Amino acid sequence: MVRLKDIAQIAGVSVMTVSKALRDAPDVSAETSAKLKSLARQMGYVPDSSAQGLRTKTTKLFGLVIPATTNPIYARMVYAIEERAHELGYDVLLAQTLNQPEREDACIRRLLSRRVDGLLITPVYRFEAEARIYQEIVARSVPTVLLGSPAPFCKNFVSVEIEELVASYNVTKHLLGLGHKRIAYLTGPTAAPWAHERFEGYRRAHREAGLEVDDKLVFQAGSTLEDGGKAALQILNEGCHPTAIQAVSDLVAIGCAEVLLQQGIKIPGDLSLAGFGNILAAEFYRVPLTTVSQPKFRLGVAAVETLMKIIHHEQVQLKRLPAELVERQSTAAPKS
Repeated sequence: MVRLKDIAQIAGVSVMTVSKALRDAPDVSAETSAKLKSLARQMGYVPDSSAQGLRTKTTKLFGLVIPATTNPIYARMVYAIEERAHELGYDVLLAQTLNQPEREDACIRRLLSRRVDGLLITPVYRFEAEARIYQEIVARSVPTVLLGSPAPFCKNFVSVEIEELVASYNVTKHLLGLGHKRIAYLTGPTAAPWAHERFEGYRRAHREAGLEVDDKLVFQAGSTLEDGGKAALQILNEGCHPTAIQAVSDLVAIGCAEVLLQQGIKIPGDLSLAGFGNILAAEFYRVPLTTVSQPKFRLGVAAVETLMKIIHHEQVQLKRLPAELVERQSTAAPKS
């Protein structure tokens, strides 16, 4: 392993001069600094980040906590977070909770033990008003940004999210504009604030159109392909005869579509279908899906920049980004 002492010996300068040059200290000339940096690169010198952390009281690490790396909604967001963090000189430690509160506790505690400079968390939503792990984060004064809507147990943290209600409202308005009056809705996880906001967007669009929401057209789904498939079977078994289905997410919508297509139901000929999220599969599904395009890359960048403001003790506030409706072949006017 190459040490500062080795570089100093070859360059004929003191160890202190090498150290200052590599840290861009102002009392070392630009010419000397450039020569020593070049020599260090040639010799394969790698700074000791642990030693630097002890000196600066920082680790240059961010902790990122998401539900699962297999969830396509997070792929672009994680990419953006890592990319922006890299530009700022930070590395990202990734953990997945699998939507389990106990695992979330363990993930966050492990990241705290690594003395991360900040946390980016998609919470595991729960009905309780308090969660001890979030109290621990506050007690440790660790800069933290939520990726998604805050809930009572994490209300003390700033969040970066999309305009869920408005985006969902626009989906319902699109379906109503096509002439659909019986729009089934597949809801998301009951504890998740974003799921409630999306459902409220659906309700609001109905109210503005002078229509009442038929409770028989509202089905509890969840967040997975399997959840969407089960909800589709329930719709078929209960014979409520919607002309369109609006799902809380693309995964739920695609799971629903698979069951409908297997039953010989044509999309959108017999039934229109819309999702939410604009994951890659939505565009390339066998019936390209009308959905909401979440600005996933911009969300990731905004989260890191908000976290940096907290680290630098700057004023921050809730950041909501708009999401756009993407019309594709899965929606059309109802059969006359």
